[in-house]
Amino acid sequence: MEQLNFDIGVTEKTSVKALSTAGQPLAARMRPRTLEEYAGQEHLLAPGKLLRRAIDADRFTSIILSGPPGTGKTSLAELIALTTDSEFIRLSGVSSTVADIRKEINLAKLRKEASGRKTILFIDEIHRFNRAQQDSLLPDVENGNIRLIGATTHNPQFYVIGALLSRSLVFVLEPLPRAAVISLMKRALTDSRGFQDKPVTICDEAMSFLAEICEGDARKALNALEIAVLTTEPGPHGDIHIGVAEAEESIQRKFINYDDDGHYDSASAFIKSMRGSDADAAVYWLAKMVHAGEDIRFIARRIVIFASEDIGNADPRALPLAVSAMQAVEMIGMPEARIILAQAVTYCATAPKSNASYAAVDAALEDVRKERIQPVPAHLRDPHSTGAKQDKNGKDYKYPHSFGGFVVQDYLGVPKSYYLPAGIGYEEKIKERINYWKQCKQVEEKAVNG
Repeated sequence: MEQLNFDIGVTEKTSVKALSTAGQPLAARMRPRTLEEYAGQEHLLAPGKLLRRAIDADRFTSIILSGPPGTGKTSLAELIALTTDSEFIRLSGVSSTVADIRKEINLAKLRKEASGRKTILFIDEIHRFNRAQQDSLLPDVENGNIRLIGATTHNPQFYVIGALLSRSLVFVLEPLPRAAVISLMKRALTDSRGFQDKPVTICDEAMSFLAEICEGDARKALNALEIAVLTTEPGPHGDIHIGVAEAEESIQRKFINYDDDGHYDSASAFIKSMRGSDADAAVYWLAKMVHAGEDIRFIARRIVIFASEDIGNADPRALPLAVSAMQAVEMIGMPEARIILAQAVTYCATAPKSNASYAAVDAALEDVRKERIQPVPAHLRDPHSTGAKQDKNGKDYKYPHSFGGFVVQDYLGVPKSYYLPAGIGYEEKIKERINYWKQCKQVEEKAVNG
């Protein structure tokens, strides 16, 4: 869970132990106090993982944390400072200047000389620092005057200078899984830092809804939970119960029954609508999945598969478009990703359809599995392989480019046809070429057979 330090100024230094939670939002009050309380990111913090080893051994100079909002970048930075008994200084990449940086580095030097205590300089949104600001950090990172931890929602390879990256351990934080978000909300309901003397209960459907709708952003889920609690009228005995209706209002999103069946049924309807060339239906099922909090990467991957499986060479542009959409979705994220997905979906739904490539490879795989494996014809074998000269492998191979791009020769050894283009869209031209080549082979065979 990424914490919010509303009581800390841009350059005001603080000890993590001294942070007060009074008057702070729930997301700030519930920030983890130990690595054991920290939710998610097991791929980085499980025993034996590089980041956990670096923290436990107190051996690192600079760390860059990247990942979506609400995944715990700031909380992790503060926990690293707490675990390593370091002074924690937070600067903002939006409003801090080189003068602010120099001031804190000079104080870090004095602190190190006076007490030997290390200083962690945390720069939130480090991607907002320009090159000069990032360059100003290098000498003091290298000589150990400060330990830098930078946080960014962007790809650091593009936004952090190479010299700083080369001196840093770079870790990517992932959106929190649904179970981790639910665990955080349950802790907020029982922990003294949560709602204190307010007796709060929440139904399973409402909790699952908030966990799904927050898209792995713990801060978003806890903020919604707090709004729901603060705006819900207590019952006769002073208890507060959060149902689906209250959860919907707290985040201004409609609850959709989206259990495992809803997930698979919606995805199935989505694919079948595109296959049926109904762009309106495909967009509707897309909208349902997006609204329900479906992983947009899952949707993008399904579109890529569809572009090859159901469109294929009927429109060869569909696959690169779908791949570009998948990459853009990963880069942009929600809410704008919905626009990119909609473009890809409407293109694929209205494109000519052919599953000839899909059918071809499955038919070939079936023959490979069930029939005798065909030997590679001698003229197609590698002429440089062991024993090639003795067996004269490749000697009779005809180089098609020497014959205008096509020459009749056997490439399989048996008469088989796997790829049968449907004659739709661009495959109509492919079918014409294949038929022409077949006619050339027939003419050649007649000439050979007399």
